Amino acid sequence: MDAPAREAVRHPPAKSGMPLPPVDPMPAPAPTPAAPPILELVGVGKTYPAGAQQAVILDNISLTMRDGEFVCIVGPSGCGKSTLLRIVHGLIPATSGEVVFSGTKQTGVNLSCAMVFQSFALLPWLNVLENVALGLEARGMPEAERTKKAGLYIDKVGLDGYEEAYPRELSGGMKQRVGLARALSVEPQILLMDEPFSALDALTSINLREELLDLWSSAEVPVSTILMVTHIIEEAVELADRVIVLGAHPGRVVGDMAVDLPRPRDKKSADFNAYVDRIFALIM
Repeated sequence: MDAPAREAVRHPPAKSGMPLPPVDPMPAPAPTPAAPPILELVGVGKTYPAGAQQAVILDNISLTMRDGEFVCIVGPSGCGKSTLLRIVHGLIPATSGEVVFSGTKQTGVNLSCAMVFQSFALLPWLNVLENVALGLEARGMPEAERTKKAGLYIDKVGLDGYEEAYPRELSGGMKQRVGLARALSVEPQILLMDEPFSALDALTSINLREELLDLWSSAEVPVSTILMVTHIIEEAVELADRVIVLGAHPGRVVGDMAVDLPRPRDKKSADFNAYVDRIFALIM
């Protein structure tokens, strides 16, 4: 039997007047389940003893973060922004509520986070390389491996050649680069930053903000999620995907605003300033 005849046997022509059998539609693909939040705060509160009373610092804080987000927390002085960041890291416990990381309730210090402090927090008797390698040493990494990794991140923050320098020999911007390299070197799943640019001059702050965005967006740096505290609204709008706004006395979430602006952001644009004005109005 030749090929046309075999094809006719497999697929005979429809007889005149007879409808073709219905064709079952392809089933729709099942929806991809949304990834769980990398961080979830559920009703977090913090109080401290104040004589016979309890001073309420944070009250019923609930929020989520997805992997890959850059989120800033803003609010007036004394609203508990830095306290909240330390609760997320596990450096201090919450009085009430839960911190859930990748679906697991956290107790104690979360080693999947790393902190960049406002005050640099460098050890003056250690040089740059030793300060950067400190977190790796605490995690038990062998000396040769941690020296190599520390050197890699020193280079990424622009301090190549300063490995043997001591903190007293560095400017404020250089000290904060050391702090950033130390946090990045442990390759945390969430980078926590507590007003990291507030102790720096204006020009250094601008440069470091740009470098931070470059590092965050770089495929060579495996740190894609950042939670940062700042008291500067313009800084939050420039950097963040979302801005969490805290009210004061006690600290409560009064706003959660997505910043839908392309990067790099034009700080002179009407849209940029509209976000700044909306956040300012929430704080006031």
